[in-house]
Amino acid sequence: MKPPRVVLCMKWGTLYPAEYVNVLHQACRRAITGNFRFVCLTNEADGIETGVEVFPIPDIGLDEWHYYNGAWPKLAVFLSDLYGLTGRALFIDLDTVLLGKIDAFFEAQGPLVAIDSRPWRHKTGAPRTMSSIFAFDLGSLGFVVDRIKAERDAMVATYKIEQDYLHGVVPGIAYWPQDWIVSFKYHVRQPLLIDRFRKPQRPAELARVLVFHGKPRPVDLVRPPPGNWDRFPHHGSGAVDWMQSYWKDNGGQV
Repeated sequence: MKPPRVVLCMKWGTLYPAEYVNVLHQACRRAITGNFRFVCLTNEADGIETGVEVFPIPDIGLDEWHYYNGAWPKLAVFLSDLYGLTGRALFIDLDTVLLGKIDAFFEAQGPLVAIDSRPWRHKTGAPRTMSSIFAFDLGSLGFVVDRIKAERDAMVATYKIEQDYLHGVVPGIAYWPQDWIVSFKYHVRQPLLIDRFRKPQRPAELARVLVFHGKPRPVDLVRPPPGNWDRFPHHGSGAVDWMQSYWKDNGGQV
């Protein structure tokens, strides 16, 4: 019998309102075949829809500063006992867009399966772990939390951000196939100058997940602010129709 499947997400602060949780929940219902649990760890549950299991973000000895400098609270998912949850977990950042079926993400083998962003950013060299979407067996990596509790300040000073910490302390990390996941910044937005005349195009059919990291956020393409929603010298303006369709189809406001 296959282990239970659990989708995890985490929400803190005001950058991502409850709408992001709800859209991701609905997108998972479309993208995953069969039964699974959808769990959001948050201390701000207002507006989260029925069907999402909500638990507080566990206290792993962090200060408020760590919530906004390096995404360190995400490490709480690795507790040896996370609210009694069992099975294979797939953690998904709230600003992630699901383009196709993701059942295979639960089947990928490895103690931790994550994104290798090396081909996007550096082209050569050793893999570089990115944690926008990752899989692991619940309760199997408790040492990740134990070490951050015992050596928090030293680990934060050394690694700066939680995904680099994971890269440094978890042995045997495996990586998703490169054609499963695309980056908005590196694969989807148009090249400089062309981006002033041509909008971002929907990724190829092989891509199952689109990750956003930094500016812009998905909602910028759905309900665009005035002017440039990208980071200079890149330029983006106005709504992107395929992103609006995705957002609306999954219960978001357009």
